Amino acid sequence: MKLRSKLLGTLAAGLLLAALAVQRLNHLDESAPRSTPFQSSPALVERGAYLARAGNCMGCHTARGGTEYAGGRAIPTPFGSVFSSNLTPDAETGLGRWSADEFWAALHNGRGRDGRLLTPAFPYDNYALVTREDADALFAYLQSLPVVAQPRREHELRFPYNTQAALAVWRALYFRPAVFQPDAQRSAEWNRGAYLSQGLGHCNACHASRNSLGATAGLNDFSGGMLDALGWYAPSLHDPAEGSVANWSAPALQQWLKSGRNDQASALGPMSEVIRGSTQHLSDADLSAMASYLQSLPQHSKPAAAPERRPELKLREQGAQLFADHCASCHGGQGQGVPGIYPALAGNRALLMANPANLLRIIQRGGFAPSTAGNPRPFGMPPFAGVLSDTELAAVASYVRTAWGNQPQGAPDVRPLDVLQAKDQRVD
Repeated sequence: MKLRSKLLGTLAAGLLLAALAVQRLNHLDESAPRSTPFQSSPALVERGAYLARAGNCMGCHTARGGTEYAGGRAIPTPFGSVFSSNLTPDAETGLGRWSADEFWAALHNGRGRDGRLLTPAFPYDNYALVTREDADALFAYLQSLPVVAQPRREHELRFPYNTQAALAVWRALYFRPAVFQPDAQRSAEWNRGAYLSQGLGHCNACHASRNSLGATAGLNDFSGGMLDALGWYAPSLHDPAEGSVANWSAPALQQWLKSGRNDQASALGPMSEVIRGSTQHLSDADLSAMASYLQSLPQHSKPAAAPERRPELKLREQGAQLFADHCASCHGGQGQGVPGIYPALAGNRALLMANPANLLRIIQRGGFAPSTAGNPRPFGMPPFAGVLSDTELAAVASYVRTAWGNQPQGAPDVRPLDVLQAKDQRVD
């Protein structure tokens, strides 16, 4: 009996210490309110408008067909859907009653005006790096927007992910607020690029791998990850066989971020939306800075996966005929493409990644680069989901992954089941 009481007492003490630690870790780096009142100005609003573009704030905080910045867009996550908030200065449903200090706490500490913890679908682990000056400029801009009354839609997260206790534990494990600190060993341009890419640009919100609780390995993790709820794979920016841009020229990378295309690649899927709503609007100096940072990322290839399936030679033969009938007129009989118009498929690393999700998404739903000032009428690829069966779609994918000397990283052949599973992915 005494032993049992002692064990229970030890357990209770351990739980109390853990709770105190979680509480302490959820109140790190919380600055006191500013001593002088916040004052906006036309110059601050203009600067904030630019920073809002850099963060692509409108992209998430605008529902499809809705009013800009009024929120309500569903952000799918593995734990359920989160709905973005109204950023217009409406007093009842938006930011109208917020102070600059409260806005700073949301960006830097992941806390709402009422003190409640925000879900990390709002990437405050990235936004914590934003300086107070830039946060104030963003706030000034958002306060200048037209007022829109649009009530917040409740998140649809499953239990226990919808509780404050679960958020507190997650933050204690994975979140530490810290404003960006320049690296004295790097150039001012590199530091500017790191600040934009890690902070407002929140690039690794998509391009990092995540654990079972949705956390990344850190702000320098660009090892790639599946965007399960969207059906796209964000390639690793460390891996030359996936999305690394280390071997691109700086002008080529800047052109891609500005227009959505260059001689090497076109931006499709979620990245197309980022370029259309964000990076095409950035200054050449900031694009050069981002290029400097992204091209400096450490390079390492993922271990080659041994093929687990027997080659489907009949599927490839069927795919060869389907390619000739439906694809060769644009992409060329030898997969050579048309420079500046239709991408080459021979040696195209987007086709050859171990994960064929992006290839299947493009074949099924079509491929469309963003319409930008530098590429206002981009060429696109029509969807084939309504033209070809699942088996035929798998056959085409298998063929282009193995034709013309292509050697995919993983299993070369795509099965009809892979196509069916890709169809089941949710697309916002």
